[in-house]
Amino acid sequence: MAAFAAAGLAVSPHKVGPDYIDPGYHALATGRPGRNLDAFMCGPGLVAPLFAHGARGCDLAVVEGVMGLYDGASGQGELASTAHVAKLLRAPVVLVVDASSQSRSVAALVHGFASWDPEVRMGGVILNKVGSQRHEELLRDALGSSGVPVLGALRRAPQVRAPSRHLGLVPVAERGAAALESVAASAEQVRQGCDMDALLALARSAPELPGAAWDPHEAVTSAAGLPTATGAASPVPGAAPVVALAGGAAFTFSYAEHAELLTAAGADVVPFDPLHDEELPPGTRGLVIGGGFPEMYAPELSANEPLRKAVADLAASGRPVAAECAGLLYLARELDGKPMCGVLDARARMSERLTLGYREAVAVSDSVLAAAGTRLRGHEFHRTVVEPGAGAVPAWGMHTPERRVEGFVERGVHASYLHTHWAAEPGVARRFVARCAA
Repeated sequence: MAAFAAAGLAVSPHKVGPDYIDPGYHALATGRPGRNLDAFMCGPGLVAPLFAHGARGCDLAVVEGVMGLYDGASGQGELASTAHVAKLLRAPVVLVVDASSQSRSVAALVHGFASWDPEVRMGGVILNKVGSQRHEELLRDALGSSGVPVLGALRRAPQVRAPSRHLGLVPVAERGAAALESVAASAEQVRQGCDMDALLALARSAPELPGAAWDPHEAVTSAAGLPTATGAASPVPGAAPVVALAGGAAFTFSYAEHAELLTAAGADVVPFDPLHDEELPPGTRGLVIGGGFPEMYAPELSANEPLRKAVADLAASGRPVAAECAGLLYLARELDGKPMCGVLDARARMSERLTLGYREAVAVSDSVLAAAGTRLRGHEFHRTVVEPGAGAVPAWGMHTPERRVEGFVERGVHASYLHTHWAAEPGVARRFVARCAA
């Protein structure tokens, strides 16, 4: 992405699956929001429209896969795999192969991936972690009769490495200049080792996608049950209510479509940083706190007492507050012994166990986000525990083996570990903004 952007192309970055962290690196590489394509959370029918929405006005779109090419939602076949998304987009696939410690076996590996599903168009392979020129020659020779062209070979390069945490990279916002340097080094590796012209030609061989691009205004209007021909810019009459959106290094997990849907629903979305801002944005009528790694910044978040009090006062007033995962921890009484906002009578701590996976959920009760009985698909990703795990009025009933309830609904607060993608249910944004304006 960075190599093509540096060549002057407008590059649209996309990521298969629910990951928030890689899209941050994509945004750094391209200067455009990184967008997720998740066939589990949003449904297969929204993958192409969301892709087209992100790719408007671009010369090239690059979609990073998730796990292995054919790995999808557990127990559900190809659903939400990279191969599934590639077929939905009718996009060619470039297979990136870790070529460490192998030579001729690479041909058998590539043959297996290329022949497993005839509907997946394998456009080429990039050999990664190649040890030497001689190693590259052996690999290319082995693949010569495979029918899958070699589009690049990348040497091992320590300068492109990025530190990891909880099965993912450390977010861009936490790394500063180091993230810029690793992305620039990666771009240089690609420029030197890949056939840029062949990659671009392969991308341009993808056929046109049928149907219209996703549009947040149309999505919100349709979800609200309002006629689409009113011409109104906002479903909410009057002055746009200010919705404060947490950001900064501690709260980096947010899908770009959430802010777009809130804006389309009539809100004035104003970002703020709980690590540094001592006040909520002026006129705040609602608060959205997404995911991130607040456990890495618990002392700093705790030290910002003026903002913690402002959040507690806003919640006590009954104003709408939507908190996901990291937001849930921030609203608790404490996190690893450090005082937080105290909105919820719960305590959070780090755990040895990583909770990770797709979820099917149903809203247990009416809240600022959803009416009771609303069904959503989401994702959990955390290495923390909140005790208790649910309030007197839980947020969600989870369709997991233990059929657990989870989260908190209190006054205008909806707080939960569950990450959701509002494009799948735009009525969430419409309902939230309407409550802010009420």
